[in-house]
Amino acid sequence: MKKMLWVIFMMSTGTSFTSPLFPLYQEQYRLSSLQITILFAMYAVFLLPTLLIVGSRGSGWGLKRVLRISILLSILATLLFMASQQAWLVYGARMLEGIAYGSFTGTAVAFLLKQTSKEKTSKAILLSGMAVSVGFGLGPALAGLIIEYLHLMPLRAPFWLLTVLLLSAVVSLETLQDKDFQARKERRRATSASISLGVSNEIKPHFWSFSALPVFTLFTLNGTVLSLIPSFVKNVIHTSNLAVSGLLILLLMGGGTMMQMLPWFKQPVVRLRIGITLLACGAWLVVLSGTSGSISLMWIGVLVQALGSGWTFQISLRLAGELPNASERPKVITTYYFAGYIGFIVPIVGVGLLSYLFDLYVSLIVLNVLASLVVLYMLGYSVRFERYYATRNGTQTQAEGLPSKAGLQAFQSRRMRLIRCERSK
Repeated sequence: MKKMLWVIFMMSTGTSFTSPLFPLYQEQYRLSSLQITILFAMYAVFLLPTLLIVGSRGSGWGLKRVLRISILLSILATLLFMASQQAWLVYGARMLEGIAYGSFTGTAVAFLLKQTSKEKTSKAILLSGMAVSVGFGLGPALAGLIIEYLHLMPLRAPFWLLTVLLLSAVVSLETLQDKDFQARKERRRATSASISLGVSNEIKPHFWSFSALPVFTLFTLNGTVLSLIPSFVKNVIHTSNLAVSGLLILLLMGGGTMMQMLPWFKQPVVRLRIGITLLACGAWLVVLSGTSGSISLMWIGVLVQALGSGWTFQISLRLAGELPNASERPKVITTYYFAGYIGFIVPIVGVGLLSYLFDLYVSLIVLNVLASLVVLYMLGYSVRFERYYATRNGTQTQAEGLPSKAGLQAFQSRRMRLIRCERSK
């Protein structure tokens, strides 16, 4: 499990590594705001169809083979970034990044679970989510620190480190045993399967409302803040220090990992309720910090949003792994990430369209209002989901031959009566 978690961690570090470099690319190649926005969105635009195709066909191709190709594509994108002398090469590298991580995302969790015993499935899903969160935050932080303090080829040097990290992921992957061997007929059947989002009717309403929708909202609100951080650092903090942008992204994307480790509110539904509430509150604080020019409010907002992100991502991913049957899990987890990355595109397209009618901050307020309405819907739906989840877990426990909670209570009551009778004799 540890080696595969390292692979996930390294790939997640690479996927957000270029964020602090965008201002440098804009200056180097004289890109307009629209062009830099397209460069930012290019990643998700190519990731989504790749995620959909590989999620449907990946098992037929062989999970380890797909992962190997994904990491090699990521290394190729890194080399292209490093060698770029013209803007179109940067766009090409960004496309490759999207394809690489799109083919990696759902496949990685499915392969991790094949390397893990059944009793450790929940732990593996939890740790994979933490690896993704920390990796997303660590990448920009490392790149920002290298650019700001190494003073050596800022558009080249960060990618030297990234290449080494990705090569370590290849080595770790190759040391893992491939337990994904299947008969040729089964592979052909899986390979010819239709390309679709696979969620069974039994879990569909619960999955979409209380697993996919939370991660969609999470990526939407975090994507909004990620797109704002460079301008906030420049206009609110009044500094050109690129390390600050990287550290803010580290706080936002990696700070939630600490929240996941806290033992408070272990019940999943309660934990997710608190997570999405904190997520919305943090997003409002960040937007208000821009309108008020308060540096302290911005840091507090990013911290609160990071804490909410931690529990939202942890529990929504856990539900994506728990709700389906084992055979359906790879497709459902792929669908989960697909919903998330759709949310990642929303702030780019939404704020862009709204900015034609309003200024930037009014556009952000409108987007936050819509996100808050979605959060209110999820909080309302959680009452229904809580009943379903309790019933489902009780049914599963009895099917596995274990006593339900009510059964345990009845057993304890009978036991106490027998003890009292023995004492009275």
